[in-house]
Amino acid sequence: MNPLWKRVRSLLPTRADLAVVGRDPRRDLLAGLTVAVVALPLALGFGETSGLGAEAGLATAVVAGALAAVFGGSNLQVSGPTGAMTVVLVPIVAQYGAGGVLTVGLLAGLLCVGLAAARAGRYMAYVPASVVEGFTLGIALVIGLQQVPNALGVAEPEGDRVLEVTWHAVEGFVRAPNWTALGLALGVAAVMLAGARWRPTVPFSIVAVIAATAAAQVFHLDAAEPIGDLPAGLPVPSLGFLDVSALGSLIAPAVAVAALAALESLLSAQVADGMTVGQQHDPDRELFGQGLANIAAPLFGGVPATGAIARTAVNVRSGASSRLAALTHAAVLAVIVFAAAPLVSKIPLAALAGVLLATAVRMIEVGSLRAMARATRSDAAVLVLTALATLVLDLVYAVVIGMAVAGVLALRAVAEQARLNRVDFRADLPGEHSDEEHALLAEHIVAYRIDGPLFFAAAHRFLLELSEVADVRVVVLRLSRVTTMDATGALVLKDAIEKLRRRGIAVMASGVRPGQRRVLASVGTLDALRREGRVYATTPEAIAGARAHLQEEGVLRARPGRKASAAHESPRTGPR
Repeated sequence: MNPLWKRVRSLLPTRADLAVVGRDPRRDLLAGLTVAVVALPLALGFGETSGLGAEAGLATAVVAGALAAVFGGSNLQVSGPTGAMTVVLVPIVAQYGAGGVLTVGLLAGLLCVGLAAARAGRYMAYVPASVVEGFTLGIALVIGLQQVPNALGVAEPEGDRVLEVTWHAVEGFVRAPNWTALGLALGVAAVMLAGARWRPTVPFSIVAVIAATAAAQVFHLDAAEPIGDLPAGLPVPSLGFLDVSALGSLIAPAVAVAALAALESLLSAQVADGMTVGQQHDPDRELFGQGLANIAAPLFGGVPATGAIARTAVNVRSGASSRLAALTHAAVLAVIVFAAAPLVSKIPLAALAGVLLATAVRMIEVGSLRAMARATRSDAAVLVLTALATLVLDLVYAVVIGMAVAGVLALRAVAEQARLNRVDFRADLPGEHSDEEHALLAEHIVAYRIDGPLFFAAAHRFLLELSEVADVRVVVLRLSRVTTMDATGALVLKDAIEKLRRRGIAVMASGVRPGQRRVLASVGTLDALRREGRVYATTPEAIAGARAHLQEEGVLRARPGRKASAAHESPRTGPR
């Protein structure tokens, strides 16, 4: 089979996907219906916030949601417009207009397809669990805080920071309390949380929303503001927005949107895997599905889409087991757009806020957080920092900061494994030496074994330790246990050797591994020792060379019948 075609086939849906769909369609259909109820106000709200209108949000939820469900790499992922993407889109709308946003979405989709073809999704495996847990906690907090204005029944305050908006919403509620909205939100959330414990298989979110809507209509609860009028349908697909002359200036925003779409989608899929047993997403297929979704959505006037953690969490908690649930969610939204808009328009916003409040609470896995916090102090620090960054900044910054801090802490932990150990070399000496000569050799020769990695994070500490060597004539450096070495480590080793030689201390090196010869040769670490024949394959040969050096200096008397051999690099290849 052609390698290119084989790669393309690996990104397309398989028979196994269809087999999973047929396992429990009833639960998937109910889960999809539940997600659609939750996704509707989010699609409308994010469309309005982006500047392209509610119709754009609905188009994204329907078109991108369906394509990502079919072609994505997760059985549980639900895609659509998200708050994190909206934050990125607002300045693009201000600078380039609606057509610019649609073009950016199209370009971002093409970039995601390219990332899938390059198998970039596999690098998500390098994201530490502490970052994922912190991200999940932060998103749960953001989702919960985003519901505060609707739960309190106040107008959405201005601002793009969730903490600021929440504070102003609370101030507005204190000035003019809306107990009806608050009661509906808390009631829906309580029914969902209690019902999940009592009967996990029952979609209590739908039950609670229907009950809240009925109560608002029967008792004429004017304080419970409804969703309002919905657009009457999807726009006709078109490429009329595309301005070829503006493509060059839109590349940079498209890269940012593609990066966010890839990052948020893969993290959301990874979180969904963690919320279930036996589910494992394909990151490259997920990028491919998101790419196709973002290519198609602009044709219908939709904004860029990503995997949505809130809707995905609702999907998982509602019992979904296959991509049929996400596809059902898109289909239900399409039906709502064309047929059921008058009914849905009566749902109180406070009731939907209650659904998301309960979802946020259920996203927080207390056991996982407790285990991560108890694992190591580094894991706990990364978790808390990532969660705070998600809450205070945004998703991209949070993950970058979490990864950076986790990387620094990991480097520190690895660097601390490096050891410079003074060893007793007498076991490596040939057996014919007398006790007197052993003692004399030990007085003038010291052997050091370097254990672990010798790279930039640990090299300077190594230099300080080695430079403190005193009152000896020969230092033997045993390098066979150096696990890894970079240019900084090789340069520091060279500097240490030169400092010892300037103090009149001869240096012998033994056990250089084949994989480290290149980096040592690139900076000339052992050049001077090689010229003097003081690089050896094994420690006994290095000590024999050290003994010969002491004899040449007159420190040791040559034994009868034994010549002081010249020190040459041994041809033996087995380092010791």
